[in-house]
Amino acid sequence: MSLFDWFANRPKAAPLGQEQQQREIADGLWTKCISCGALTYTKDLHLNNKVCPECGYHHSVKSQERLKQLLDADTWQPLNEQLMASDPLHFIDRKPYSERLREMQHKTGLNDAIQTGFGKMGNAPVAVGVMDFNFMGGSMGSVVGEKITRLVEQATQNHLPLILVCASGGARMQEGMLSLMQMAKTSAALGRHRQANLLYISVLTHPTTGGVTASFAMLGDLILAEPKALIGFAGRRVIEQTLREKLPENFQTAEYLLQHGFVDMIVPRTQLKNTLAQLLRLHTPPTPSVGHRYVTPGFLLS
Repeated sequence: MSLFDWFANRPKAAPLGQEQQQREIADGLWTKCISCGALTYTKDLHLNNKVCPECGYHHSVKSQERLKQLLDADTWQPLNEQLMASDPLHFIDRKPYSERLREMQHKTGLNDAIQTGFGKMGNAPVAVGVMDFNFMGGSMGSVVGEKITRLVEQATQNHLPLILVCASGGARMQEGMLSLMQMAKTSAALGRHRQANLLYISVLTHPTTGGVTASFAMLGDLILAEPKALIGFAGRRVIEQTLREKLPENFQTAEYLLQHGFVDMIVPRTQLKNTLAQLLRLHTPPTPSVGHRYVTPGFLLS
């Protein structure tokens, strides 16, 4: 419901001289679009997967919201939720890294910047990882890399397709070389997944940058992106200063990457689940009935 529809449906004002009851609008009842400025009833915005009905702007979503949008109801089974980062370098910038971790865990309710597990999408079993930009910019540290690697290995062992939804500022600087090692570790696990002739779909959301782009985000058999998502490795200013030339205005957008062959398809969030479910049906071979073991038999075979 747009703001104009809301005003049009309001009861007519009472005649002069009669008392009119003041109606207070609770905080959060309306959401203003960052792109076009339109006001949308917050419940309607959530029903539209947080996509502005006026201009199509994709508002940021948390990992838990993303899982509800993509997976069939009551099918999510998390994996390795207990993993938490340590502080082996005893890193301190404006505050200790260990303190930053505690703050982020309290703020987001997550142990780190990704949720991994198993679920069903269009009634098809699938291994899923969803990054959360709200946790330290979705940065990839040792826990993110370890959870992705374990998820990929479980998917390979159990002959499951894999979907990773990426949203990250890159490798986590507070973990130094330990964070950069995750690029090779996740890539190696995905290589073994591909050797098993299993499907991996990468979904790039806003933003996907740095070491995540340079590793698992761009290794999908199919690479999908949300409209106008920022996707790249180095920052725009760094590239311009290095090349000493001005870059196009739409440089590092999903549309630019699609035009130059780095992305296979741009899919609006409202169509993402149906598109992924269709791709799973088209590319996933029938499940073997003999000699096959699942992580959660009752769930995946039901």
